[in-house]
Amino acid sequence: MNILIISQYFWPENFRINELSLSLKKKGHKVTILTGKPNYPEGSFFKGYGLFKRNREDYDGVQVIRVPMLPRGTSGVFKLLINYISYVLSAGILGPFFCRGNYDVIFVYEPSPITVGIPAIVMKKLKKAPIMFWVQDLWPETLSAVGIITSKKTLKIVGSMVHFIYSQCDRILIQSKAFRSSVEKYTSKPDNILYFPNSAEELYRPLSFKANTPEEKLIPSGFRVIFAGNIGAAQGFTTIIDAADLLKEHKDIHWVILGDGRLRAWVEAEIKKRDLGGTFHLLGKHPIETMPRFFSFADTLLVTLKKDPIFSLTIPAKLQSYLACGRPVIAALDGAGADVVKESNSGLVCSPDDPGDLAKAVLEMHGMSEEKRRIMGEDGRKYFEVFFEEKMLVNKLETWMKEVSKCENNE
Repeated sequence: MNILIISQYFWPENFRINELSLSLKKKGHKVTILTGKPNYPEGSFFKGYGLFKRNREDYDGVQVIRVPMLPRGTSGVFKLLINYISYVLSAGILGPFFCRGNYDVIFVYEPSPITVGIPAIVMKKLKKAPIMFWVQDLWPETLSAVGIITSKKTLKIVGSMVHFIYSQCDRILIQSKAFRSSVEKYTSKPDNILYFPNSAEELYRPLSFKANTPEEKLIPSGFRVIFAGNIGAAQGFTTIIDAADLLKEHKDIHWVILGDGRLRAWVEAEIKKRDLGGTFHLLGKHPIETMPRFFSFADTLLVTLKKDPIFSLTIPAKLQSYLACGRPVIAALDGAGADVVKESNSGLVCSPDDPGDLAKAVLEMHGMSEEKRRIMGEDGRKYFEVFFEEKMLVNKLETWMKEVSKCENNE
């Protein structure tokens, strides 16, 4: 098949769509990506990229077409909205000129904003190809949950846009089964909704602790609580900082943050204000290939989300990576993500937005034997292999793509 993937984010940004595109290419399909200029999460263009620089690239056999867009910046809702709008306009107008030929299917990756569906609809009309839309974040609910939009009138307008986008999709894929009821509100074809969870890149696997590696030199010795990912509003960093503050007298417990994001400056200020420099460590962003090595030094891996009904429906994508690496997990989550940790026996679950509960969970994990933590990690890996293994999921996706392509061609 000739597959067009539309995603605002792509390599060298770290998103699941990177590995999925390669997996489809390895199965013999021609894959083209229509994306923007990498600027997430730092807010500025990655080195070597610019508004009109590096418009075409090859990513291990996947053709990458980049349209100009404005970076998201480091703060402010206005800049973020301009970032979203600039990609939509650029991809919608230039995409048809840059993406020549016909496609069997258009696959949309949507971790926010949902507006990525608009250029896909343009391409559908021109290329006569069906759309498969992979929902990672629920709109308009996510906008309300993170405080970007609070006006009920505006949220209703966004809801109308969501309904329009979903109505143009031939299949809607959801990363969590709990998404179904929300998505059903905005589509008249519930039978077209399919459960397709995130997996993790093949490089995420259990590794043995190795001394004197570059990663070990960056991490302090002691009991290591490692968080990897975006430092943003949805991740509940107020709770993490508060919990670290409650435990700051436990000098052997170290909170290690791998990643970057819009709240980094605030976190740095809180570390200084609360005198947490000895136990709370911001190591910045590191290449994805180093993550399994960092994780091998973790006594526990931390995943958090703010307490909100919408986030209780979500399975954070990092959770699959954690399980794949076979390390015990502390999950400050409600709902679907918490259920995965409980069902897999891979760690401890505590209430989101509750620093005391998170601190209690860290102390409980700290007090466990290494053997018990090892068993938790192994159980998590086994669960990953059954429910989230990449090859199994890609085979399922390939079958759906062939089916929807045939349906379109028969109409």
